[in-house]
Amino acid sequence: MCRSCGALVGTNESVCGVCDAPVGAGVSAEMERPRQNSRDPESLRFIRAIISRPATFTFIVLAANIFIFILLMLERAGDNPAAFQGALIAYGAKLNALIDAGQWWRFVTPVFLHVDTIHILVNMYSLFVIGPYVEKLYGSAKFVVFWVLTGIAGVAAGYFATKYGMQQEGFLGRFLFRGGDVPSAGASGALFGLVGVLFVFGIKFRRELPEEFKRAFGVGMVPTILINLFIGYAIPGIDNAAHLGGFLGGVVFALFVHYKRPGERAGVAIAWHIAQAAALVLVAVSFLMVARNFSVPTPPTESAAVALPNEAANRFLNALQAIGAGEEAFVLALNKEDASKIQAARATLEAAPRVDDETGQLFDELRSLLTRADAYLSQPSRVERERRQQQFQLLTDFSAWQARVKAWVASSSEKYGVTVYESAPSPPEQNPAGAK
Repeated sequence: MCRSCGALVGTNESVCGVCDAPVGAGVSAEMERPRQNSRDPESLRFIRAIISRPATFTFIVLAANIFIFILLMLERAGDNPAAFQGALIAYGAKLNALIDAGQWWRFVTPVFLHVDTIHILVNMYSLFVIGPYVEKLYGSAKFVVFWVLTGIAGVAAGYFATKYGMQQEGFLGRFLFRGGDVPSAGASGALFGLVGVLFVFGIKFRRELPEEFKRAFGVGMVPTILINLFIGYAIPGIDNAAHLGGFLGGVVFALFVHYKRPGERAGVAIAWHIAQAAALVLVAVSFLMVARNFSVPTPPTESAAVALPNEAANRFLNALQAIGAGEEAFVLALNKEDASKIQAARATLEAAPRVDDETGQLFDELRSLLTRADAYLSQPSRVERERRQQQFQLLTDFSAWQARVKAWVASSSEKYGVTVYESAPSPPEQNPAGAK
């Protein structure tokens, strides 16, 4: 049968009697010629030189992400999403309130955290596909620097987008940015950084690249970039600000950094080795800070304390009990949709002693949370998605406030000579944390 027109052809015929197309041995010879000439020796040399290079740190980063994810899953208490959010925050997820409180390492650690199995599978597969190209083209030292710094750029973009309410700036803001200060984590900012590197690489060096590289990189990546940005808009919880921040970081790096051409000597400038070491140390120190401050937030609604017989210690104990009553009312409201204790808890906070300025701020924030929880229950949204967002924002703000309470208790209990013992009920239920 002729492959061109579909007509039947005799076994001994070399051309089709209908369209004159070569068949049999003729078509084999015809097809062989372009196959032999499709790649010139220079292109083959380029491709073989690049592909034969190692991609060691791509797989080290991949293994590190999986290892941390396993630890996070072991920390997770059952299927309670609120408990998992507490573990995610404890492991270093981005949360503006905690960064503003001085936890700078949350610009770094979210790059190595993931919120669920699908999240890490998608990101690690993307790293497996994209990472080796960047590492083989630029070398391991530059790859490590790209990964860490573009990841930080993505987290920083999410931080500033939330801090300055960029999601409220018309349609473009709603398309690009996710609203609310919710815990977020994921390697997609760093992955978009690698995409930015390859995008610029394909344009910057297009004159010396073989056709396969020209088609795969540069403008050939535009559809992939646009599709991923649209997915970030369409799926709630994905932070396009982090994607854009990482992408722009990769673009800036690639504009000024040259890749390692085939045949170049293996040596890398000492400055890049120093930068690589500094990036790895930054990651290690950031997780060391996570370990030093590790605490899974849970509401200490039942607290017992032994205080020294002095007025200051008793005032601190009374303030702590007022906070416990407020936390109990908040948890009851969001877990059981029972607002019966909110009014009494607010009154208790009004009457409780403010042992210092920080206590007053914590009281005010807790009263605000209780008021918002009361409004959430008394005026339920008709739109389920909006209702879930309101609930998620409430719980996120509560978790951030709770972290500050723990820090205050740790410092004040020693100051006032009080030993505090905590026991915690089930935390409020909520939606999963944000992914990047």
